[in-house]
Amino acid sequence: MIIQIMGGSVNITDLDIFLKQLSDIGSTHNVTVQALNAELVSGSRHLMFAVGKAIRSFGSGRNTANNLGMEIMLYASGNLQIGRALGMGVKTGDNRVAVVVAGNNGVDSAISEVNEVLDTVDPAVLEYSKAKQDSLLEFFNITRDELDAVGEGKIPELVLERVALVDVIK
Repeated sequence: MIIQIMGGSVNITDLDIFLKQLSDIGSTHNVTVQALNAELVSGSRHLMFAVGKAIRSFGSGRNTANNLGMEIMLYASGNLQIGRALGMGVKTGDNRVAVVVAGNNGVDSAISEVNEVLDTVDPAVLEYSKAKQDSLLEFFNITRDELDAVGEGKIPELVLERVALVDVIK
């Protein structure tokens, strides 16, 4: 399976319309297109790890969600509760967004169309930055004790640990 991840920004005036645009792109090209809040992404490695786990869960029949996009959200959030996973989604207003496109064919064409939906394309929004720290600590329930043990520079690794633990919870 081919996986591409892109980052950028978009002002969403109508969330349903935006999500339908992405869904239509996915349907047209027979790929999965999933948008996430880039403020809660600790790096492209975080998303690639989550996507890989989601794909493997479908391959082994251990998936929780009924579609790959939602399974990606579950793994990326480090949580099996759909309501909690949706907290990683985009919202109405200004968004820094990460978009995952996954499929066997049509990924490049879908990426081109996703580029047209975004206001700007900026891969830097995917990467970990100090500005994301508080959001990541809160969303992933990373404790002060964990930070004291490994250091603040290891926050991206602590997020990856949450993603890995989803399989243990299953």
